[in-house]
Amino acid sequence: MDTEATQLNETEQRVCDLIASRHQDLLDDLVRHVGMPTGGGNLDAIEASRELLTRRLEAIGAETSRTPGEEKPAWLGDSEYRPDSSLSRRRAAGLPAVLIAGHLDTVHDPDGPFQKLEIQPDGLTAIGPGCVDMKGGLVIAVAALEALAEAGVPCSWSFFLNADEETGTYHSQRALREAAQSHDFGLALEPALACGELAIERMGSGQFMVEVTGKSAHVGRAFTDGISAVTKLGEVLVEIGKMPDPARGKILNVGPISGGAVTNAVPDHAMARGNVRFPDEQIAAEIASDLEALQTEGDTLPRVRVFRSFNRPAKPEIPATRHLAEQARSAAESLGQDLPFARTGGVCDGNIMQDAGLPTIDTLGVRGGGLHTPEEWIELASLVQRSQMLAVLLIRLSQQ
Repeated sequence: MDTEATQLNETEQRVCDLIASRHQDLLDDLVRHVGMPTGGGNLDAIEASRELLTRRLEAIGAETSRTPGEEKPAWLGDSEYRPDSSLSRRRAAGLPAVLIAGHLDTVHDPDGPFQKLEIQPDGLTAIGPGCVDMKGGLVIAVAALEALAEAGVPCSWSFFLNADEETGTYHSQRALREAAQSHDFGLALEPALACGELAIERMGSGQFMVEVTGKSAHVGRAFTDGISAVTKLGEVLVEIGKMPDPARGKILNVGPISGGAVTNAVPDHAMARGNVRFPDEQIAAEIASDLEALQTEGDTLPRVRVFRSFNRPAKPEIPATRHLAEQARSAAESLGQDLPFARTGGVCDGNIMQDAGLPTIDTLGVRGGGLHTPEEWIELASLVQRSQMLAVLLIRLSQQ
């Protein structure tokens, strides 16, 4: 397929006109979903949001199935939160199958003051929890699929929804990998990068925890009988501080840290959590080896144990993904939009989809910024623009 920009054909123009005519519906839908506080493991809001989305997908011919969430390693915490994932599928025989992935969860406190979408005085932007990451992406994708259905455009697609992307996709990763293996292209609805770019390469990411066990003792009466877990953790952290090599993409960050309960007792427990980033599996293996070398043998005190989970593989640029990105750029340029490419150290479900063998581009959502902060904002014009781009891309992928 020629990936250079072309004029919209009659079908593409009709679909784009349908989307443009619904600009107020898009905004109303965004207000509705931003007002559902789906952060902090708030399952009631998550399920209400899922129900609204899947009901509309089913109205245009999709069938929805659910997969129970799986457990994640206990040391990562939040063992009680285990949300389902869902897959709404509308297949057309003989056409390439596209997997669209979105997440319902946000990072915002469901009981905090940041609760609704507020349009700014200029009318060009709005601020609200999750408005770009990724409620805006969910809204534009459903609108695009509805316009395609109304225009009678044959497409074969599935819409995957999970509610644990912000915490690592531990509960839904297997379901996402299985879905990826039965599709031809992957599109994830993460927001565009800072200048509207499409991310074509991402680093990998993982979590780790260092746990140190010592021996408690009264500081005044038996200080020398104690073995400080905090002191040993400090020594370990100095070693971790020597490990990063940013020039090679080898990144380790530590925090939070805890240890000891009172100042007049030698602490018998200390812990540090951390995050790693890596550009490829070779660097990931090197980081893993460095961390594991910190562990002590046997039960001699102080004892050091290291737990790790490198759950988001790196997403390097590969020819199939580059080609898919060029097709997205062509669709954007047909609409008079720019779509520059960029690399990022951030991670998302696109990392998992591509690692499962599915060529994936993953910043097809709306434009905005301030992600994960109380200043999260959306460029309102991007609701129509990015929905149109997504619809044109789906049409062209279906014609291959």
